[in-house]
Amino acid sequence: MDKFVINGGKQLKGKVTVSGAKNASLALMPAALLAPGKSVLYNTPELNDVYTMIKLLRHLGAEIEFENHTLEIDTSNINEFTAPYEHVKKMRASVYVLGPLLGKYGRAKVSLPGGCAWGPRPINLHLQALEKMGAEINFVDGYIDAKADRLKGAEIYFDISSVGDTGNTLMAAVLADGTTIINNAAIEPEITNLAVYLVKMGARIEGIGTKTLTIEGVDELTPVEMDTIPDRIEAGTLLIAASITHGNITLENIEPDLLGAVLSKLESAGCKLITGAQSVSIDASDAEILPTDVATSIYPGFPTDMQAQWTALMSLADGTSSVKDTIYYDRFKHVPELVRLGADINVVENTAIVKGVKELHGAKVMSTDLRASASLVLAGLAAKGTTEVLRVYHLDRGYQRIEEKLQTLGADIQRVSGKEY
Repeated sequence: MDKFVINGGKQLKGKVTVSGAKNASLALMPAALLAPGKSVLYNTPELNDVYTMIKLLRHLGAEIEFENHTLEIDTSNINEFTAPYEHVKKMRASVYVLGPLLGKYGRAKVSLPGGCAWGPRPINLHLQALEKMGAEINFVDGYIDAKADRLKGAEIYFDISSVGDTGNTLMAAVLADGTTIINNAAIEPEITNLAVYLVKMGARIEGIGTKTLTIEGVDELTPVEMDTIPDRIEAGTLLIAASITHGNITLENIEPDLLGAVLSKLESAGCKLITGAQSVSIDASDAEILPTDVATSIYPGFPTDMQAQWTALMSLADGTSSVKDTIYYDRFKHVPELVRLGADINVVENTAIVKGVKELHGAKVMSTDLRASASLVLAGLAAKGTTEVLRVYHLDRGYQRIEEKLQTLGADIQRVSGKEY
């Protein structure tokens, strides 16, 4: 397993391009199953999770080419309707094939999902929505076995607004017979990107970007080309990298509107920001990190996927702050590792109380999940001495060669392969 070796204390400077969004790609890719033929997805990031989805789609019969961030998916010859455990265990987003397979082919057998090591994230809302649309669902040997002659439109109410539930239901509904209304739908940019993609394919969807989606089912969809939105979480992570190192950087290929809550908190923490049409510049070279409380929320609130990174930043603030996660209460496995670097953090229920320290010190730390890994890298960039971040395969799931982007900005960070240590 690879690790990162970071010699901290380098001020980040320069420009870097943000990759396409992981969570958007993982929805767009299975949506291609709905339209037999060749779909083309541009700005697709080169991530382990994307390659996992490619393997799964190939297992189902898709022919795929992936080069220079352009992903071509030919679904003309789908001949398998089972998503096996060997693929699904690696990534929870694999369950996204359930809606398209059931909606297009009337059958799907999908292993119960695996993925991140933290937090209960049940898929019962996915399944309840599909059952309401007429699907017969059984659980057989650890698999979801779903069948339907043709799904029928229904009115769906989600008690909790969820990206996964909304995406899967939306993909199932576009080919259903009749009208489906999704109430309390997720409004995250990745869902909007998916809905726009489906409309380009010929779907009839009203209310895109709102909490209520109305889908009039059609008989067929046509493959099209689509741009994947920039990754707002990668962008936020890089902005915090600049802030925690008192740097001055510019991000390109980013839509600032996707980052509203994060940009607001960075300004409150003392950073200077300039936004362009597709760029964000941050100057923290003369800034003292100010303690700034955060409570995660569904979009457009502060993302739970930025909570760990913000905790790392606040560990060097001039005062005490609180970081509360209202989405996943137990998403704090990064805290003991940050403490190993010298942070002063106490977790009470779903809130981290962070007392800023003067400096962090390098140490060997262990990644436990994707965003926790990012927080450790950020802390290592600011720490005095050498930090080793182990198990960075977690990081590779959601960040495209982030060490190379950080090197471009002046960070002293190296990837060391497992055979070398």
